Amino acid sequence: MNGARGEIGLTIGGVEYRLCLTLGALAEIEAAFGCASMAELQVRLKQLSAHELMTVLSALLRGGGKAVEDLKQASLLPGEAAKAVAEAFRAALG
Repeated sequence: MNGARGEIGLTIGGVEYRLCLTLGALAEIEAAFGCASMAELQVRLKQLSAHELMTVLSALLRGGGKAVEDLKQASLLPGEAAKAVAEAFRAALG
């Protein structure tokens, strides 16, 4: 993982994946939640449903260069997913 680029690692089903909050991933997340600003998105991210958490995680995985084919069936605990999402945002935005 390249920390200078804001990349973090996440193991899903025994495979190491890279998460990265790219501009494209950020735009995808904003669009998915109908947010018009970063401030609005920040508030929205504090109250994610499981489905929404998977939406964010999928965008971050694509930002890292690879999607998980069937994320819904992946072996991943909710707490691990939430922690990885938070770390990816911290790594990219500080």
